[in-house]
Amino acid sequence: MKRILLFTSFLVLVFIGITTITSAQSNPKVLMKTSKGDIIIELFPQKAPITVENFLSYVDQGFYDGTIFHRVIKGFMIQGGGYTTELHRKNTQPPIKNEASNGLSNKRGTIAMARTMDINSATAQFFINLVDNDFLDHRDNTPEGYGYCVFGKVIQGMEVVDAIAEVKTMTRRGMRNVPRETIEIISITRLE
Repeated sequence: MKRILLFTSFLVLVFIGITTITSAQSNPKVLMKTSKGDIIIELFPQKAPITVENFLSYVDQGFYDGTIFHRVIKGFMIQGGGYTTELHRKNTQPPIKNEASNGLSNKRGTIAMARTMDINSATAQFFINLVDNDFLDHRDNTPEGYGYCVFGKVIQGMEVVDAIAEVKTMTRRGMRNVPRETIEIISITRLE
């Protein structure tokens, strides 16, 4: 009887382990090639299905290719995905529902959707957190407390993100914190 119980317990543990490994391996990853180097990002569709689907639809269309990091604030975040190298705003798909209440936190290295003061206004622009920005997390359902949806994290190339954060910035075309040197997102593609 003890052997059966031990064997059953062993099988349950093996099943849990395999499920955990399979779940971690099934998260999609993207390669972001920038003029400063490559960044690999793991996405979390289980926590932010609408946001990940939206982001990947832009990736699959090649929307991000030739866009820039147009807003860089050292000690805070780098933002991109909405402007061309000439600083022209790209046309986007309609906004998506904000999934900031998914339990993920704006920690260093996470990627989240940029938005306006309207809770559900995110389209294509995203930002990568340079530090833990917990104040951007969902706190309540008010416009001030809703937060910014984290949908992935940098798993390789954080040194590239940090290098982007070091560039000098200026005000250009009425926009503040624009890098003096163009930081291009050459492409974002899915990794198999």
